[in-house]
Amino acid sequence: MATDTATEIKERLSIQDIISPYVKLSRAGKSLRGLCPFHKEKTPSFHVSPERGTWHCFGCGLGGDGFSFIEKIEGVDFKGSLKILAEKAGVELKSGFDSASRSHAERLREALSRASEWYAGRLSGSPAHAYAVQRGLRDETLAQWRIGYAPPAWRELLTALSSEGFTVAELAEAGLVKEADGKRGTFYDRFRNRLMFPIRDTAGRVVGFTGRTIPSPKPEPEGSEPEPAKYLNSPETELYRKSEILFGMDTAKDAIRVRGFGILVEGQMDVLLAHQAGFSNVVALSGTALSEKHIAIFKRYSGNLMLVLDADKAGLAATAKSAALALRNGLQVKAARLPKGKDPADLVADDPKSFSRCIASAESIIEFFLAELTESERDPHRLLRVVEQTVLPLISAIQSPMEREHFIQITARALGLSSETVGESLRKSSGSVSAKIPQRYDVSPATVARSSRDIRSEQLLAVFHAYPDTPLAHRIESEYCRITEAHQFPLDTPPESALFMAEQTFGADPHEDAADELLRAFEEAVVREAYQQAVGTLRMAETGRDASAIEDAQAACAKLSTRLAALGR
Repeated sequence: MATDTATEIKERLSIQDIISPYVKLSRAGKSLRGLCPFHKEKTPSFHVSPERGTWHCFGCGLGGDGFSFIEKIEGVDFKGSLKILAEKAGVELKSGFDSASRSHAERLREALSRASEWYAGRLSGSPAHAYAVQRGLRDETLAQWRIGYAPPAWRELLTALSSEGFTVAELAEAGLVKEADGKRGTFYDRFRNRLMFPIRDTAGRVVGFTGRTIPSPKPEPEGSEPEPAKYLNSPETELYRKSEILFGMDTAKDAIRVRGFGILVEGQMDVLLAHQAGFSNVVALSGTALSEKHIAIFKRYSGNLMLVLDADKAGLAATAKSAALALRNGLQVKAARLPKGKDPADLVADDPKSFSRCIASAESIIEFFLAELTESERDPHRLLRVVEQTVLPLISAIQSPMEREHFIQITARALGLSSETVGESLRKSSGSVSAKIPQRYDVSPATVARSSRDIRSEQLLAVFHAYPDTPLAHRIESEYCRITEAHQFPLDTPPESALFMAEQTFGADPHEDAADELLRAFEEAVVREAYQQAVGTLRMAETGRDASAIEDAQAACAKLSTRLAALGR
């Protein structure tokens, strides 16, 4: 049903209709072009294809169709984008469209929203308010973020929301109340005597809470309980999944887009104090490690991540894990060095200018750890081992071969070694390093450089698909089959980025011979690859002292060498 609705929307709305309210577009060959809304740029690198109904940015690498654009720009999921575009297109969502689950989810959202307002209404004059002010938070910040207070009574929220018509089952499913151990059917407030931070999704809807303990007053005695955890998060619910929520993203996303990078810190207090001091591109995790879903959300707004985690041993370990995952997923990663014994919240509260200097002097994650390790480890032999264990996995996680080579050289200089030695250590340790860290940090086959033949082949394929049924496409097809001795042109569909690049390179109406230089480069790559294979065959024949095989291989090498020489003229 959702598929039928999406098709109807696409029939009524062009990709230009969807994107033009957000991006000023102008004609550029076969496509439209404008400034990317997802990262800061001065030269347009954002392209839209009205013909295919797709978009792609060469600056940040994002792309997709109209629905994915709305998901990213509005911070919603597919269903949210469907609802937005259905309204714009005048398409009525069918009455059965996810009605039951939507109605249930809306009830949970209403309960969480009411709980947030209820907590906020009890903050003024409470011990939580005194604690927040002591930490450096101003009243306007507390009001803006709707910070609240959960009183120490056991069932005060439960009673208040029940009186408004919410059932105990709904409150339990929203994570607001929980059932007492060994007392089936007896429920009480999950959060008591805590400073309450509402957790919102990217659309600004409350999905959960983090509560911080307050020294006093103490909860009413009711049975024995262990000492409460300093921070308590909502449990996983239908609306709140820790691996998919970044605290503060609903407020920070526009600043991240504009500034071109986002800052990741550990806790809610870090975020609030940073925003209060003007660092509005700061977000935090919510009681869990950085996940691939977190990174997918982050990449909607920027390809650059700065880590500002605690400077203690645990904070550095978290920084290394987060950085490896982010690098593996294509982000550019920096880290800021904080004074020892300071967390971001302390530093911002004590001296915002000092925090600003730390941000301004942030280094690439490789240089950050090289500096940290060389400063803390004086024994040169131990230093080599810890660099091998910490820095090499980070270099391995970098997608770009050129960037990996750059950081190999930086590491070599820091250790007083040759880049060849560090590169060899990286290659040899890749297996053992992979065994020590989660598999998602391993070097992916996608990070290995593609051959020149593969790159040229993809480019030709893109031109063929960008200009179908034209003399240019027919020439590419026939020449490809001649060069490769294939019976038919490949049927693969090239990536959108390659199609957009072809359109930008060849314009609106290219001539039949427009791709001749690309075809020559492709033929040279094919012949060179064949020549290298022939040389390998010759060496094997010489090793085996097979005179007949040697003669055949020499003839093949000579033929291919002559062909290469002709192509080079």
